[in-house]
Amino acid sequence: MSIAFLFPGQGAQAPGMGKDLYDKYDEIKKLYEDVKNITGIDVAKLTFESSEEELSQTKNTQIAILVMSLGILKILEKNGIKANTAAGLSLGEYTALIYGKAFNFEDGIKAVKKRGELMQEYVPEGKWLMAAILGLDDDKVEEVCKSVTSGFVTPANYNCVGQIVVSGDEKGIAELEEKAKEAGARKVAILKTSGPFHTEKLEQASKLLREELEKIEVKVPEIEVVKNIDAKPYTSNDNIKEILANHVTHPVRFSKSIEYMLQNGVDTFVEIGPGKTLTGFVKRISRDVKLININNVESLETAIAELK
Repeated sequence: MSIAFLFPGQGAQAPGMGKDLYDKYDEIKKLYEDVKNITGIDVAKLTFESSEEELSQTKNTQIAILVMSLGILKILEKNGIKANTAAGLSLGEYTALIYGKAFNFEDGIKAVKKRGELMQEYVPEGKWLMAAILGLDDDKVEEVCKSVTSGFVTPANYNCVGQIVVSGDEKGIAELEEKAKEAGARKVAILKTSGPFHTEKLEQASKLLREELEKIEVKVPEIEVVKNIDAKPYTSNDNIKEILANHVTHPVRFSKSIEYMLQNGVDTFVEIGPGKTLTGFVKRISRDVKLININNVESLETAIAELK
């Protein structure tokens, strides 16, 4: 069995996520306490007691999803369950890098806190949206985006065959929705995010994130971590800090990341954190692999039994 861990990103959040895990496992409770001491944020209170609107603020979402995923990892590691390969969607790449020991725990937590704050604070003025386009291939979505004249819109996440997320302003997304349907899109769905993420509009956030990353040590991960930016594993030739800074202004190549892992023998994908989105993407790419989701106590215990 060749296992890859997958870590979700922004949009997977839901109020109360991980509460049963927090209540059951002392190790997870301690993790939340450690994060509170590092950041000053009571992530347990934020995740379990806040409204969907508050939790969906970028500065809150990113740290909340990260900590839930890291809590599940604690219990998997305690049970001797490891992965040789890891990847994440946007924010989830940081979880993968913390798992791979590219960051130490405290620096990884601080980096994600700062990333969330910068991505929220330096969103330009205007009404920004992200939308998933279902039923068109990559080339067609790129073509439709280029044809939009009334606003800004560009591909942001290449999730899987027939599902691409675009970022843009309200006018651009409205025109894109119409043109995508004319081009044969099955559906255009507006997502629970609040900025033009993975586009040039976050250049200032990218610049400031790079300055923050310069303050911490980042090493080549001890396991294979597949990058969003080019769907290849990090190596000693990579400037990891520059890649992570560019991450917020460049599209996520998640489908190609999965294809890379499949080509290199991964046969079991374990999604760790809220939702089931990433394994859904894998299923669209290949039906010949084992898919496991861990997002609560029941699914964690089932996964431990299957993977041990």
